[in-house]
Amino acid sequence: MNTVPGYGLLDVWQLVALAAAIGWASGIRLYAVLFIVGGLGYLDAVQLPGGLTALAHPWVLAATGFMFCVEFFADKIPGVDTVWDAVHTFIRIPAGAALAASVFGDSSAAATLAAAILGGSLAAGSHFAKAGSRAVINLSPEPFSNWAASFGEELAVGTLLWLAFTHPVAALVVLGALILLMIWLIPKVWRFVRALVARATGAPQRSRDAKGQGADV
Repeated sequence: MNTVPGYGLLDVWQLVALAAAIGWASGIRLYAVLFIVGGLGYLDAVQLPGGLTALAHPWVLAATGFMFCVEFFADKIPGVDTVWDAVHTFIRIPAGAALAASVFGDSSAAATLAAAILGGSLAAGSHFAKAGSRAVINLSPEPFSNWAASFGEELAVGTLLWLAFTHPVAALVVLGALILLMIWLIPKVWRFVRALVARATGAPQRSRDAKGQGADV
């Protein structure tokens, strides 16, 4: 299999799998991705391609490790996790695009741009699927479903990153299944959220009132 110049042992499939996995995972746990990938590079457990080598710098690891701890606990508190997700709508998506592009940072401009589009799109999809589903889960008064979802997301992120580095083709297969799940889940979750917002604001009642007034006329 041909390799992308400048990447040594990392072949094309692994680069594609890594860019896609990092993009998707950034929409779920951005700081975990930064810390895990940087930590693996710092320990020389993997060969980081392109601009990802900067993540292995000790100062960067200290910052991402701190934010990883903050996010770990914030994501376990119902309500706080929803606010955290809302704020990170403006962080996770561009970060996913930038990180995916960094995988091909030493390659052609076309490959870098394609990776940025792929990473940003996957980050957006996974972020909105996570944010919407967690908003629905938070309607439950008990915290255990929230904790289960949070730990499940962390397990999924770690597993996908591990596959991207060790079994890239398997990572792409798993990612394909996750994309299908997102396509199925996002419309259902957001229809439910929209219905809740409409009920809370009285929009359905106003709609019925408007219809009733039209009938009287």
